[in-house]
Parts: sequence; C-alpha cells; structure tokens
Amino acid sequence: MVGTTTSSLGEVTLCFYGAGSIAEAILRGLVEAKLKDPKHITVVNRQNAERLLQLEQQYGVVPATTDELKNSALSNADIVILGMKPKDSANAIKALKPLLRPEQLIISVIAGLSISTIHQLLDRRQPVVRTMPNTSSTIGLGATGISYSESVTSEQRELALVMFNAVGLTAVVDEPLIEAVNGVSGSGPAYVYYLMEAMIDAGVQLGLTPEAAKDLTVQTVRGAAEMVFSTGENPGDLRRKVTSPNGTTQAAIETLDQFAFQEGMNKAIVRCAERAREMGEAIRAEAIN
Repeated sequence: MVGTTTSSLGEVTLCFYGAGSIAEAILRGLVEAKLKDPKHITVVNRQNAERLLQLEQQYGVVPATTDELKNSALSNADIVILGMKPKDSANAIKALKPLLRPEQLIISVIAGLSISTIHQLLDRRQPVVRTMPNTSSTIGLGATGISYSESVTSEQRELALVMFNAVGLTAVVDEPLIEAVNGVSGSGPAYVYYLMEAMIDAGVQLGLTPEAAKDLTVQTVRGAAEMVFSTGENPGDLRRKVTSPNGTTQAAIETLDQFAFQEGMNKAIVRCAERAREMGEAIRAEAIN
C-alpha cells in the first residue's frame, strides 16, 4: 500500500534519538507542514550538543543537552525515533530499556536493524515501526518503506504514516522487503547522482562548460522523473518512444548495453540489500553478546 495522506499529530510528543540528516528531514517536514508544534519535538544525541542547538535555532525544537533532559525526553515521549548510526545502535537501545514505557512507540530509521533485534535488545515486544527513508525526504520528496510489529496499534500506524507522508511518499511492506526498499529507494538517490556525475563529465569532455553541463543534466533528470510521475507510463515505454531506429538515442543505449548497464544496476541494488542484511546480522550478533 502506498500512501500520501496526512492528518494532525495533535498533542503527541516526539523524541528523536540521533540528530543526523534523516532525523532533520523528518522533523523539518513536520514543522514546515505545520503538522507538529516544534515545542512537542525533542532532539537527543550522544554527545554533540552544538548540533542540537543548531536544530533548535532552525526549527524551534527542544534540545536535550544534559543526561537529565535526555532521560526525561526519552521516558516521556509518545514516540521515540531511533536515528543513531547502525554501529552505535545496539548499545544505545540496550540503554533505553529502563527508560521506556511498554506502550511507547519506537520508530527506527536504522538500516538493517530488524524489529526482532530491537525486541531482543529491549527484552520485550515493544511496539516498533521499522522504516527505510531516503535523503530526498529533506526536500519533501522522500520515499519511505514502512513495516510494523504485531503490537503496533491502528492509531500508532496512522501516526507513523502521517510522519513520513510529511516528507514524501510511503509504501507499507512486509518487513523482509525493507531490505529491497533499501536497495531501490533508500540508497537510490546515490545511483542517480552517480549517473548525473557521468553525464556532466561527458558533457564537459564534449566541450560544454561545467555549469552548462550541470544545468542541462539536472533539468534532464528532473524532467524525466516528472514525465514518469505525471503520465503514469512505464519508464521502458517512455524510453522506447524517444529511441528512434538507428538514431542517436539508440546508439547511446546500445553502448550502455555493451557495458551491461542494466545488469550492473540490478547487481548494485541486490548488493545494497545484501549489505543491509549483513549490517543487521552484525547488530543482532552484538545484541546476543
């Protein structure tokens, strides 16, 4: 199920544990869409108080800059959003166990971290929403995969959807498919940037200025994505429409085929999903120890 609906988060209090780019993208979306009073959003991290104060200045959210404020925010929030680095997540979640109430909703944006591992680290079946957003959430054009633990209530499901619909599109999937979401859209912006780098470099080699090559590339990628979005047509059909027999586009596509472009992209996405699983296994191993 893909969703784009939004509704008010009301008086629900949020605590972001981890203050990186994805956390900022989500809280920015909530604040700028006026779905949430920033005074009901607290930001927490392990040690960088300066980053918390920066978010306070930009968005009006509440920084928890001391251990006392941090513990209070985590204990009292209705929703705790986990956004720390995967390598830090096991110890951080273990430390949460005495602070959390059993009914508190946990939302994870941590790559590879499964719901069962979170339950194992907390030693109880806390309501957990596992998500995989991407960095385009920063400008409200994100794509987020979402799955739920069994104890998540219908109201909590709706709250999670509201949060991520505020920064783009959401797709509810079975948890084993979250790694596929990671491969396709979680890391997807990087693939497009990589393609754009190549297009710009080639334009410069052919004599364009770097500025012209960049502007033309950006508009081309933007226009192509909008064509798929606005027409609803399959990308393959759109490609075939602009590929005249023996024309310039066909020559380019045939060259890409010689370098196994599609095969390479498929393998890259599969490898990304595999790496997410590997990271999850490493976190699970740490949870056991």
